[in-house]
Amino acid sequence: MKENFATTTDSASDNYVRVPKWRLHVMRGLFFLNFISLAFDNWSIIFFPEEQMDTLAGVTISFWAAFSLLNLFGIRFPLKFIPILLLQLLYKLAWIIGTYLPAKKAGMLDEDLNSFLWVCIAGIILNLLIIPWRIVYSEYFKNFLKLR
Repeated sequence: MKENFATTTDSASDNYVRVPKWRLHVMRGLFFLNFISLAFDNWSIIFFPEEQMDTLAGVTISFWAAFSLLNLFGIRFPLKFIPILLLQLLYKLAWIIGTYLPAKKAGMLDEDLNSFLWVCIAGIILNLLIIPWRIVYSEYFKNFLKLR
């Protein structure tokens, strides 16, 4: 009978953590969605710029292009690239807290802020549902403060 789980080693204790294969496929889907949604826009701007970008715009476009490639690797190695999903979750939470909520409080919301809010909410929900939190706990939080 074919195994329906993948296993990874809890690096802190050498125990095996089992991950259902369906979760790996869903993670791959999210990595693919991230790759597709970022790659074409950002890499086309890098390779075929229409105008000279200022420093911050260049950094932003370069970051998203690199992030798209890391998501491409996540399709092949979903468990090794969990930190990419965590980055996505955290930056979207930070954007809501640091950009959207202050703009809302100041009465400065516009169509761009409102539409990106829904992108962030969808991304946060997807990441919360898809990230294998048992692995995040065992790999990143369980022994965070212990010295080896």
